[in-house]
Amino acid sequence: MVKMRKSWREKLHDSKDLPRVIEINDKMSKRWGTGTCVIPAPIEVDEAMKNVPEGRLVTINRIRESLARKHGASIGCPITTGIFCNIAARAAEEDAGEGKEDVTPYWRTLKSKGELNEKYPGGVEAQAARLQAERHTIEPGKGKKPPIVKDFEKVLV
Repeated sequence: MVKMRKSWREKLHDSKDLPRVIEINDKMSKRWGTGTCVIPAPIEVDEAMKNVPEGRLVTINRIRESLARKHGASIGCPITTGIFCNIAARAAEEDAGEGKEDVTPYWRTLKSKGELNEKYPGGVEAQAARLQAERHTIEPGKGKKPPIVKDFEKVLV
């Protein structure tokens, strides 16, 4: 029997018993300090990305901070939040491919230092084009560093 692969939309709505707040253990504390970590549900990350209006931006770290506050945790998990941003982006493109117009504006979600996300559909070129269409200025990356949005801090939500 051939098992059908889940669509990105299905992955977005598969909560896998999340969100969950966990204690930061010894191994994790070297990187993240002490306290608790919220592992968000994918749909929560999508909701945070959906709430960024045209002309404004958000970073994955800001989303993590917001989720940590919401769940009373010390931090939001950087690994799962990044993965779920990618799933939200791919689900949005899947929806757009089906003719839906009100999709999650994932291109407004940047990496921590204002960098574009090479893992989004179409890579940094597609994200740059969408951001430029919304009147953001893109500065080229240096060396292996990806392009960044100039003065992104001024338009963060």
